[in-house]
Amino acid sequence: MRLVRSLFPPPKDLPEAAVAVGNFDGLHRGHQALLARVCSAGGGLAPAMMYFEPLPKTFFQPDKPVPRLLTLRDRLELCREFGLEMVFRLRFNQAFASQSPEAFARDVLAGGARAREVVVGSDFRFGARAAGDVAALREFGQQMGFRVRVVDPVMDAGRRISSSGLRQALGDGDLATAEGLLGRRYRISGRVIRGRRLGRELGFPTVNLRVPEPPALRGVFAVRVSGAGLDGHPAVASLGQRPTVAGKDWLLEVHLFDFNDDLYGRHLGVDFVARLRPEVRFDSLEAMTEQMKLDAEQARGLLD
Repeated sequence: MRLVRSLFPPPKDLPEAAVAVGNFDGLHRGHQALLARVCSAGGGLAPAMMYFEPLPKTFFQPDKPVPRLLTLRDRLELCREFGLEMVFRLRFNQAFASQSPEAFARDVLAGGARAREVVVGSDFRFGARAAGDVAALREFGQQMGFRVRVVDPVMDAGRRISSSGLRQALGDGDLATAEGLLGRRYRISGRVIRGRRLGRELGFPTVNLRVPEPPALRGVFAVRVSGAGLDGHPAVASLGQRPTVAGKDWLLEVHLFDFNDDLYGRHLGVDFVARLRPEVRFDSLEAMTEQMKLDAEQARGLLD
């Protein structure tokens, strides 16, 4: 699968493509419906996805960044599983945001990405001040040589599946609802980094992973870990900023039960099964350690 980071100038060796366009943060079941459509386009078109970094809403309101759902690696692995051949990850900046709807259709879709079929949701907007809509996209497609396919919203319990709904479920710790919206358990993966080794000193050695920032969830969780020879290994995890030890950066700390091997530098996937409690600040390391023992016991019970 090919990752394309810029279309200015357009790469000269791109195949003609069927391109799903959107933010695609989370790759929930609604997004998957768009990706399924480009994968079934036929006609020799390469199935592709186009999205933007940073998220446009975060670009326009940097003091209120949108909680993120996927790392780049997780996104690409899922796209590969769904059958895509190309991913366009385009930089969203002031110049990009200032394009007219016509310029976006001509220079980005038809010219840059060589789109011959464009797949969008019914609420798709594009161009400066979001002036373009689906009707305008169809008109540009007729002029510029691409078809437009509109995919209806995917519903769950009478509500449209959306990234905002997924963020809400994760923020509430409602992992069952999140799993229903995703069609899979929520996962964060990454390479194990070296930490302060405080957990080992307290009797709870952890593997540490960076997370997309700001993350959509925080707290203490029962999880299962895969990768590096593990296959759903039970564990307890804390995702947050570690206020008891004056932490500032976001970190996912995972204590694997009955496991002592060295995993530094290995790539792991952490599937979130159940939320145990919110992240809190303890008055002492002793109080925190006692709570960690209770968390581990509760997680073992849930995972057994």
